[in-house]
Amino acid sequence: MVRNRVGKLRNNAGAIGIGAMIVFIAMVLVAGIAASVLIQTSSRLETQAMATGQETTNEVATGVAIADIEGYAATGSDISRLAIQVRPRAGSEDIDLSQAFVEISDSSKKLVLTYDSTEWHAKSEINGDVFQSGFFDDLDANEFGIVVLEDADSSCTSSTPVINRGDKVLITVDVGDASGFNSIAERTDVWGMVAPEDGAPGIISFRTPASYTDNVMDLQ
Repeated sequence: MVRNRVGKLRNNAGAIGIGAMIVFIAMVLVAGIAASVLIQTSSRLETQAMATGQETTNEVATGVAIADIEGYAATGSDISRLAIQVRPRAGSEDIDLSQAFVEISDSSKKLVLTYDSTEWHAKSEINGDVFQSGFFDDLDANEFGIVVLEDADSSCTSSTPVINRGDKVLITVDVGDASGFNSIAERTDVWGMVAPEDGAPGIISFRTPASYTDNVMDLQ
């Protein structure tokens, strides 16, 4: 009788031990799976956070800055041509101006301009006159051209007008086109922007003079 009780106790203890081991093994497996999921998740989150941080940095740093805006008005006429000097912002990534667009409004009409590669001109073509007819003749009201001022690494070409650190170019706009503004009169508020593919746009904002006493005038 006593032996039977001892045998039963041993059997019960053995069963409890096996059960405890099974539970322990199951807990280890669950913990291992959970740890693996957490590691994979944290790795994905780290990669995504780094990519987002880089994109945010590029978005903040990248962009164009407008250094100057000048207008041209023939004697006895209103402003018919604009030359907008742009450069990359400090710390900016390379900017492809063929993918940029220019918005400009004179309060009565808004134009959206894209790049016309036939009106790309090198610095050597300026010859002291950035408002010469040859820089504007082929531009429609929805197009802008480029005149290179500074480009040490020759990155700004007619097919790929990419500007980077130290580069300066003029964006030429024919505001005298009949399908556009048909010229800009005195005391006119003009605003808009030069918007690159990525990054911050350069803001255009000026008011034309009360009278046009000169052919070439500084507007901003």
